[in-house]
Amino acid sequence: MAKKKARRASSRSKRRNSSPKGGKLPKDAATLLVILRPREGQDIFLEAELRALISPTRKEDGCLRYDLYRSTEGPAAYLLYEIWQSREHHAAHTKTDHFLRWNARKDSLLTARDAAFWKQIA
Repeated sequence: MAKKKARRASSRSKRRNSSPKGGKLPKDAATLLVILRPREGQDIFLEAELRALISPTRKEDGCLRYDLYRSTEGPAAYLLYEIWQSREHHAAHTKTDHFLRWNARKDSLLTARDAAFWKQIA
């Protein structure tokens, strides 16, 4: 039984955190890049909130990649790099409890949020 669970977890991990062979994504895949800038003195709290999203989001159906980055130069900023199997999968993500919790708190933590969907073309 433990071997089956380990095998399933391994295949889930590969599916969610790596692109398919050759780097090509599914035809309807949606890549979302979100840049978040914290209010003064809120960067530690913002990072904690963003980290809390990682694990439950990576477990969602259709989540191929969900990574968090912090700027190493200039003013504090965070980047969410998301790849979803489709826009519909991302839309379902925005209805989850963990996302709704984040959405209710984000305005008190952010001075700016820039987001755009991207489509792989090569």
